[in-house]
Amino acid sequence: MGDIINKKSIRLLVTGGAGFIGSNFIRYWLKEYPDDKIVNLDILNYAGNLENLKDAENNPNYKFVKGDICDMGTVAEIMGEVDLIVHFAAESHVDRSIMDSGNFVRVNVEGTRVLLEAAKNAGGKRFHHISTDEVFGHLGPGDPAFNERAPLSPRSPYSASKAGAEHLVRAYFHTHKLPVTISNCSNNYGPYHFPEKLIPLFVTNLLEDKKVPVYGKGENVRDWIHVDDHNRGVDMIIKKGRIGETYCLGGGNEISNLALTRMILRLMDKDEAMIEYVADRPGHDLRYAIDFSKARHELGWEPEIDFEAGLKNTIEWYKKNKEWWQRIRSGAYQEYYNKQYGKQ
Repeated sequence: MGDIINKKSIRLLVTGGAGFIGSNFIRYWLKEYPDDKIVNLDILNYAGNLENLKDAENNPNYKFVKGDICDMGTVAEIMGEVDLIVHFAAESHVDRSIMDSGNFVRVNVEGTRVLLEAAKNAGGKRFHHISTDEVFGHLGPGDPAFNERAPLSPRSPYSASKAGAEHLVRAYFHTHKLPVTISNCSNNYGPYHFPEKLIPLFVTNLLEDKKVPVYGKGENVRDWIHVDDHNRGVDMIIKKGRIGETYCLGGGNEISNLALTRMILRLMDKDEAMIEYVADRPGHDLRYAIDFSKARHELGWEPEIDFEAGLKNTIEWYKKNKEWWQRIRSGAYQEYYNKQYGKQ
């Protein structure tokens, strides 16, 4: 981080901080670095939920700004206040990108360009970009796991837009000497996960005695990482990572969707009669896997949370926070901003 790391406190811009991973990151950072200041820039689309950060909103070192990362005026104004950008904001649901790719290109590509340009114009602000393992394409059953040298080979509109963003981040490093790093993570899970994604969807369906939809035969394999392990890895990249480098963060938990479904059923005392097999998704990637040996060797990072224990704790969180996810399903969560901040 250069001169930033030597400061008593630093000022962060977190984009997309009202989403699942971003809100967990803000909570993590405020706890670990209570003297630092955070500006959370989020447009509050369907997956942005300020109820995720109720415990932070009265913290004097936390500030929320409702705004669009594609709006250069808003972004440029904030950029002058901060030392570091941690860029989580993205449209991220593959199924939605298949139905309409336009907003994915706008937010994930153009939004990233606007942030990079503003960071450059503000004197070259330190920039960390959050990406995904999906930019690498997919693997066969016996293929070695993705690492930082894997070529970008996206297969969905979502992953193509994230790959485009990565190319821009690297271009700003090489062309403008912007101090950047990138992380590619595997599938995250944990508290505050929007309940359209696999684990929270299945858990919340089962809590309401509804069946869980498994694509195809459930043979697709994913590597799962707890959101806390991911955010700890991002912290270590920011503090120790080499400028211009990419780091892969994986959980070391490869599991098929069907095996994961059965694990959730077992942990929730349900049987396989609750599985409903549905038509497979177009272009459904077979397998993702992450080799995080570079992060281990250079940063001393590796995942710490056992997958089954983390999954069990996640299920318990959804049991204890039924009102949170029911308000999402009803749409009532979107009223929270207007009550707290007034209509804009």
